Amino acid sequence: MRSNRLSLCHFGIVVFAVLFLGEGAQAQTASPTPTPTPSPSLEKDFFKNILRDQKAIWTSPAHLHGHDAPWLFMLGMTAGGFFATDRATGDDMATHTGQLDASRIISYAGSIYGVSAAAGSFYLIGRATHNQRARETGILATEAIIDSGVVVTALKEITQRARPLTGKDRSKFFVGGSSFPSGHSIEAWSVATVVASEYHDRLAVQIAAYGIAGAVSVSRFTGLHHYLSDVLVGSAMGYGIGHYVYHAHHRRDAKSSGGDDEEDETFSRSKRLPAIAPMYNRRMHDYGLTLAWAF
Repeated sequence: MRSNRLSLCHFGIVVFAVLFLGEGAQAQTASPTPTPTPSPSLEKDFFKNILRDQKAIWTSPAHLHGHDAPWLFMLGMTAGGFFATDRATGDDMATHTGQLDASRIISYAGSIYGVSAAAGSFYLIGRATHNQRARETGILATEAIIDSGVVVTALKEITQRARPLTGKDRSKFFVGGSSFPSGHSIEAWSVATVVASEYHDRLAVQIAAYGIAGAVSVSRFTGLHHYLSDVLVGSAMGYGIGHYVYHAHHRRDAKSSGGDDEEDETFSRSKRLPAIAPMYNRRMHDYGLTLAWAF
């Protein structure tokens, strides 16, 4: 009994830190410091940025603000409820097997191969078409994948939670398992958040990115690989990491003196509105206006 209580105490400390990691990374990025002079390319700074990310992620609890409290409270309460009922919900889900094939197929999108393929596609297409936004999306998504991988690997080693189908030790912590948190969820949400942030002026892209990430998280529970708390905390951490990576390393257009959102909003409006310019030819006595749209 004493050993169980001690394990619960240790687990409580770990969960407290995990919840801070998931949301705390956002607290540091509310007002990113603008870069007044041209900086090296994201490719050149890639590994340096990963090291900076890891420092920011692991020290994020020290940088929390008061406005983070409501979200942390809600997340903590929800996670606590899931922890208390994980074994029961996991056992109940294990009695249903009709969804296993679909869950396995959906979860591929959150595997290291799936998220890497998505990030690589953005980058290669961006380079081939000279699309700076797609290129940056690929770089930052890859950075978020590596950041998430480091964090989730460390936490799995610390918590060692048994998976739902491991017999009598299922759902227990510190027994040599690798269930907490969900790696597929943290990777899927970190990439989805980068993509949605880059294309925040494209509602369809945001819906698709978050929709796929949400489906991956659910599939890890319905596929009997994780508990609800595993996917919740993994998803929250993935969102926090993706949010941090984008706001810490997103590059503004050198021609723009405004902020990121202001620049993208102006660009979006310019795509919707026609370009109007005067047209005249003195010699031919032709006068008029030209009207053009950019698609």
